[in-house]
Amino acid sequence: MITRQTVSGKMLSYFDSEFNLAELVDWAENCFVEGGFGPDEDVDMLVDIVAYLAAADTPYFPLTWDVCQDFMQQLGTPIKVVPVS
Repeated sequence: MITRQTVSGKMLSYFDSEFNLAELVDWAENCFVEGGFGPDEDVDMLVDIVAYLAAADTPYFPLTWDVCQDFMQQLGTPIKVVPVS
């Protein structure tokens, strides 16, 4: 099942450079093949976010910092930048 935790975890992994944008887009596209978004009250939000991520490799859906912050807030996982030394 694709949940808030699934999507936020995938985005956090992307932020940590565990994979590149093309791989994030590929994962998001595969979410629609697999299906299974839930729970019911989150389906619309999850589908909107994952659809945007699936198109993030186009100029029409840029994955900017503001977009990422908004998505993570919606997912219940607010983020901030902390420098690593």
